[in-house]
Amino acid sequence: MSAVLSLQPTFTQGLILGQVSVLCLLLVVLRYLFLDTDPALPYLRSPLVDENESARHLKLPTASHDADIVGGARDPESAEWLNLILYQITQAYREDLRDHARGAAGDEAAREKIERWLNAAVSSSFMDPIRVHSVDLGSGCPHVSDVHFEHGDALNDIKIKLRLSYTDTVSVSLSTSVLFNYPAPYFARLPVSLSVSLSLFSSWATITPPSPTSPTPTISLSLPKSFTLDLKTVSLLGSRAKLADVPKLHEMIQSRIRNALSEKTISVALPPLTRSTPTPTPTASAPSSKDL
Repeated sequence: MSAVLSLQPTFTQGLILGQVSVLCLLLVVLRYLFLDTDPALPYLRSPLVDENESARHLKLPTASHDADIVGGARDPESAEWLNLILYQITQAYREDLRDHARGAAGDEAAREKIERWLNAAVSSSFMDPIRVHSVDLGSGCPHVSDVHFEHGDALNDIKIKLRLSYTDTVSVSLSTSVLFNYPAPYFARLPVSLSVSLSLFSSWATITPPSPTSPTPTISLSLPKSFTLDLKTVSLLGSRAKLADVPKLHEMIQSRIRNALSEKTISVALPPLTRSTPTPTPTASAPSSKDL
C-alpha cells in the first residue's frame, strides 16, 4: 500500500496507471464509436432482405397453388377440406390486420398494429420504443398433408398426426436502441436495426380430440421440439461504426422463436350445451300507502 501511495514512481504505480488508461480508452471508444449518446438521433431504417436473393432460396406460393387449395384440378385428398379452412382463416386474419384496406393504406394499418403489439409485449427500462418500418404479411397459407391416426391403449385415446408446412415471404423491419444505465441512467444507447423474414416452417403436429369423459372437453394442437424453421435476419448494430449481420443475434432470435413454438400448446374449449340460469337480482318494492 505504501508503494502505491508514495510520491516516488514505482512499478506498481505504473501498472495501475496503465490499466486505468486502457479502461478509459476502451470506454471512450465504445461510447463515441459504437454507442449513441444523442437521444434525439432519428431511428435508423433496418436493411431489408434482398428480394432477388430471397427468391433464390424460397419456394414462393403461386396462383396455381392457391387455386389447388380452394378447389382446383388436384386429386382429392382427405385433408383438402382442412386446407380450404386454413386458407380462409389465414386470409381473414390478413385482411383484419390490414383493416380491410388495399395498397399502402392496408400496409400502414398492419404496421401500426404490429408496432403497438411489440411495444406492449417488450416494454422495458433497458430499451427504447420499437419503431416498425415495414411489414410484409405474405400471400400464402399453412398446408396440411399426410394425415393419419394413432390409437392408444384406452378406447378413446386417439391422436391425429399430420404434416404442417408453411412457405411464404413474411417479414418485418424494425429498429430500436438498447439503453445503458450504468454508471448513470441513460448513459448511452446502442442502436439496433433488424429485419427478420420467414421463408419456411415445416413440422409434424399432433391434434388431440376432446375426451368424452372430460368435464371441460378441449381440442389441443401441439408441436414437437424438432421442426424446420428457416429464418433470415439482417442486422446493424452501432451508431457511427456499425456491426452487420451478427451471428449471435441471429442465433438468439431463432432460439427464442423455436422455444416459443415448441412450448406452445393451442387449446380450444368446446362450448357447453347447457348454460346456468342467472339468479335474478331482487328489486326494491315500492312503498305502500300504510308505510307513507
